Amino acid sequence: MEKKEYSNGEITIIWQPQLCIHAGICAKSLPSVYKSKEKPWITPENASTDELIVQIEMCPSGALSYKKSTN
Repeated sequence: MEKKEYSNGEITIIWQPQLCIHAGICAKSLPSVYKSKEKPWITPENASTDELIVQIEMCPSGALSYKKSTN
């Protein structure tokens, strides 16, 4: 399954497009991060790591997940 990764240095957002149901919760919750008409469409540097985690955990399809960086 295809996966795309976007990082802010502290956290990496993993998006699996095949799972996405386009509910739009991500864009409604953090419009400065998720912009479907732009490339890259996810810019995690526009929110705090804590904000990103809260939003990712609300994804109804599981298309968004994350891993924390180990520095």
